Order: sequence, then C-alpha cells, then structure tokens
Amino acid sequence: MIVLGIDPGYAILGYGVIEVLSTGLSVVDYGIIETSAHSSFPQRLERLYSGTALLIEKYRPSQVAFEELFFRRNVTTAIQVGAGRGVAILSAQQSGLPLYEYTPMQIKLAVTGNGHADKHQVQHMVRALLRLNDFPRPDDAADGLAVAICHSHTTGPVREEYRIK
Repeated sequence: MIVLGIDPGYAILGYGVIEVLSTGLSVVDYGIIETSAHSSFPQRLERLYSGTALLIEKYRPSQVAFEELFFRRNVTTAIQVGAGRGVAILSAQQSGLPLYEYTPMQIKLAVTGNGHADKHQVQHMVRALLRLNDFPRPDDAADGLAVAICHSHTTGPVREEYRIK
C-alpha cells in the first residue's frame, strides 16, 4: 500500500509518500509544494491543487491522509491555510481515492508515543521509523511523512473513523 501524507499549507504544503510493506515502512519521496508570495490568492490555490494532482498521478497512492487544521489566533492565516487544504482535498477527491484526516495530537501520538511531542521529537522518530540517514527537511515535508506514518499505523475498522466524509 502506498500512502500520501499531506501537511496542508498556503505558502508551503508538505508531503510524504511511503510504502507499507510486510517488513515495515519505506520512504518513496517527500518534499514541498511552494507558492509564491508574489502570486495572487487564486494562483496560489491553483498551484496547490495542480501540485497535489501531480503527486497523485506520479506516485499512484492507494490512500491519502491529511492533517486537520488547528489555529488559536491568526484568522487570516487560518482562512488561507484552510483554502489550501480545501483545494488539496478536492484534487485528491477527484482522483477517487479514499481520504483520511488526523489531528496534530493523533499524528504526534502515532509517531512518537507522545501526543504533545515537539517538532524535533517528531522529526527524530520519522527519521528512525523510515530508516533515513538524515532528518527530512524542510519541516513541512517531515510533517507530511508523519501524517503518512500515522495513517499506516491506523488499521481496520478504526481507520474508517478518520475517513473524510
């Protein structure tokens, strides 16, 4: 099974592609889709949409998992990131793939065993679980891999609870 994990963003969307094997997890690719601050709002959304579509076309995942959004303060940022997440979900939905979502706490718990882990702890465990030589960079890409790892650890009927409906 190939899983595409997405850490939504507006300026930067992080992604991680892993393969779930009987022997464990294997990294296929990871990286970011970046939008230019000089582009218009619609152009930036189009970049996120088409970038997500290209990832799905290139890697042919069987499932796509997203991190849910959580914002306390900045409403403008929340709206922009929410719009970016929305077009990425739309792009994945149009491919006909099953879509799932997990909270930041669920992702941290699945990857580190601690739902309140910091970014460094998450990166350390992503590196260890995927047997990488270096820490995945940038942070957004590491977060995309963490989303994919979280999804791979959620199986059976429990997984359906996290399906985007």
